[in-house]
Amino acid sequence: MSPFLFWIFALMTLMFGLAVIVNRNPVASALSLVVSFMGLAALFMSLDAYFVGIIQVLVYAGAVMVLFLFIVMLLNLQAEERRRINWVAAAGGVGVAIILLIQIASTIGRFEAARHPFPPLSASATDDVRNIGAALFHNYNLPFQIVGVLVLVATIGVVLLSKREPR
Repeated sequence: MSPFLFWIFALMTLMFGLAVIVNRNPVASALSLVVSFMGLAALFMSLDAYFVGIIQVLVYAGAVMVLFLFIVMLLNLQAEERRRINWVAAAGGVGVAIILLIQIASTIGRFEAARHPFPPLSASATDDVRNIGAALFHNYNLPFQIVGVLVLVATIGVVLLSKREPR
């Protein structure tokens, strides 16, 4: 991938990630998250991680966002009312973010391997999908099933909590 496309997709991911936080309307935030996921999937594709990129689109941008939008519509959330900004909390958050960026920059500056490009990966005889599937269903079968049950229970809980009581 050319550096131009990398910067386009990276900026798209960051800008729409910021839009998720800034938007007051939950539907607009969810749709901004979908676009951010698409940019992230494009970055994975540029790294030749096609399986991870496709899963990013199918699972996160597809299934999880449909679930989020379903729950938002079910709860009938309105746009958050404009309220005054707590400037002390905002300044503290900006300060913590700046400290974190300085810490990350200093850590990367001291990390010798970060200054050199990675060597190209060797082509394997088996594909990534087979390796991921074998690891998922042999080594991590129980956690995989537990996550599925937790998502089901959370969805049922949202439906029951949002149920209107008869008058």
